[in-house]
Amino acid sequence: MSEKKKPGVLEGFKAFLTRGNVVDLAVAVVIGAAFTNIVNSVVKGIINPLVGAFGTKDLNQYSSCLKSPCEFDEATGTATSGIPIMWGTVLSATLTFLITAAVVYFLMVLPMSKYLARQAARQKAKEGTQEVMEVTELEVLKEIRDALVAQRGSGHSEN
Repeated sequence: MSEKKKPGVLEGFKAFLTRGNVVDLAVAVVIGAAFTNIVNSVVKGIINPLVGAFGTKDLNQYSSCLKSPCEFDEATGTATSGIPIMWGTVLSATLTFLITAAVVYFLMVLPMSKYLARQAARQKAKEGTQEVMEVTELEVLKEIRDALVAQRGSGHSEN
């Protein structure tokens, strides 16, 4: 009996790394990190000033005090007394998420799904054409068979 050698850990790791989906995932993470910077800039440069027109200049400045008095150290921005709830930071992060999700959906997911639907429709139409051709060929072959059977049948009855 010959024993099959089990693949080594390094060989398995190499196979894992060379699969296409791992490389695609790595590219997606890098692009996602770069895209995050763009979205953060849009929120800080456009959204925050628009919201600031109705209140403070920065969403991160919106807060409520759970335990009064809330006082902040100007140099560090940390609370020196009281318990502040920084709901402006949460609002800013939520807006960043919504903008990111909208851009990803409208610029990546929606066009890709439309493209894939068109490709699937083309493939289905191509397969339908092949089925019609196969059915037509089958019908022709049946007709030839029937004609040959009829010829043989008529040939035997004359003898």
